[in-house]
Amino acid sequence: MIRLFVALTLPEILKQRLSLLGGGVPGARWISPEQMHVTVRFIGEVDNAVAADIADALDQVHVPAFDLRLQGVGQFGDRKPHSLWAGVEKAEPLTRLHPKVDGALQRIGLKPEGRRYTPHVTLARLKRPPREAVAEFLNRHALLTSEPFRVDQFTLFSSTLSSEGSRYRAEAVYPL
Repeated sequence: MIRLFVALTLPEILKQRLSLLGGGVPGARWISPEQMHVTVRFIGEVDNAVAADIADALDQVHVPAFDLRLQGVGQFGDRKPHSLWAGVEKAEPLTRLHPKVDGALQRIGLKPEGRRYTPHVTLARLKRPPREAVAEFLNRHALLTSEPFRVDQFTLFSSTLSSEGSRYRAEAVYPL
């Protein structure tokens, strides 16, 4: 079995900038720069035969390259925050890429993801953080924006869970 997801990589300088936001929230486990990405579609655990079908299906996804920009920060888990994220400015090309990837995966028998797509970069996982610390983080970084960066590929990643967090490995890269 292999755990897979489809994502966009970020420029190194942007990942370093995002990593500087870490701190000030007790109970936060900050994501390392090498793990930062924009998920296009989480797939989950599949066997090796299905993984090969996924890789082939993604090869049929074609959209033009486009620019993205990060904008703002937020949290998942309203009453019990469980993660902090940097948002992705709404971009029409990304809203086309996501359903094309999802459609390609559905054609080979995978179920649709089932939740509304919210493009973001996870910054931290939270474990019982003080609400005021989360609110302070969100207020302090509310105006976060990045320079536009070019997206000219998407990647199929595998993820191995460990006590130190997930480790990602690029399984296939698909140019746009």
